[in-house]
Amino acid sequence: MTGDLDLAEGAARVARPDEAVSLDELQLAARNHGLPLEALRYDVTPVGLHYLLVHYDIPDVDPDAWRLAVGGAVSRPVTLDLDDVRARPATTARVTIECAGNGRARLLPRPVSQPWLTEAVGTAEWTGTPLAPLLDELGVGDDAVAVGFRGADHGVERGVEQDYERGLSLDDARTGDLLLAYEMNGQPLPPQHGAPLRLVAPGWYGMAHVKWLTHIEVLTEPFAGFQNDTAYRLTQAEGDAGEPVTRMRPRALMSPPGFPDFMTRTRVVDVGDHELRGRAWSGGGPVRRVEVSADDGRTWADAELAPATSRWAWQAWRYRWRADTPGRTTLCCRATDESGEVQPVEQPWNRQGMANNLVQRIPVLVRQR
Repeated sequence: MTGDLDLAEGAARVARPDEAVSLDELQLAARNHGLPLEALRYDVTPVGLHYLLVHYDIPDVDPDAWRLAVGGAVSRPVTLDLDDVRARPATTARVTIECAGNGRARLLPRPVSQPWLTEAVGTAEWTGTPLAPLLDELGVGDDAVAVGFRGADHGVERGVEQDYERGLSLDDARTGDLLLAYEMNGQPLPPQHGAPLRLVAPGWYGMAHVKWLTHIEVLTEPFAGFQNDTAYRLTQAEGDAGEPVTRMRPRALMSPPGFPDFMTRTRVVDVGDHELRGRAWSGGGPVRRVEVSADDGRTWADAELAPATSRWAWQAWRYRWRADTPGRTTLCCRATDESGEVQPVEQPWNRQGMANNLVQRIPVLVRQR
């Protein structure tokens, strides 16, 4: 973090009741993209369909010149090039990653930021070397409590010039199956997804998966960077310190049935039987139940939930829906994880629009042919 610049408001802002989405927000929406919901059909999301969020710019990183410095409270600090990382023991993990701001644009009042609806998610197979053995080899000090991760992306956020940095507790860094990943779906990382190396932190919202990784520092004090202590907080009012955003809350998404209206995305289906399909996930453990409602959340019925294919990946579900009555209705789905947490039907509002797992609602027009 290199200083303050008077370029933006100092705190997260909430839109006025009559305030439309701004050109700045549209510019963010054009740079970043969500998963087209019909792509929920894929167990592993194709790279071009996986959600994308770039905070600042995609850095211009030369893989041959790139280096990763690992140091701080360790006995043997090291600097690695990409060949060094690739020479280490490798593993591949299927991991679902969801943006912490997913669903923000549907909150009322609306937090002003990247205007996500419900599609900021994707599941990829990430290949890399586990972080924990590397830390153990370097000799982590007895007084170490946290690990900081810095990326090459540089910019200004709420007036603060900074490299993108996040921190985790030492326990989370050592026990959470974290990967230093250099491949996505069997191919070298593309530039927009963090090439040549990124962190993959299974179970955590996307802000923890630092891209374009350049530094790892073992710390003797809790990490106190902007992206932990100011951004990504669950706050209710300006000046409220709030609670940190951490692991993904349970969520189910449905691949919309029928076909869409171009502008409104309202679905059109015929009277009769329809198989509804989707995916469900949670950073707090496997999903144990998915329910579907055909009346905007007034009544619910259990869907058939497939077993987990990976500890950290979404699960498929399906439900047979009989559309008997022509007219308009709203389909919903919700997940419950192994801790018993259930997706809410009413919005869990906070000032930054973080960790909002409000149930998905899909407007549908049932027609009689």
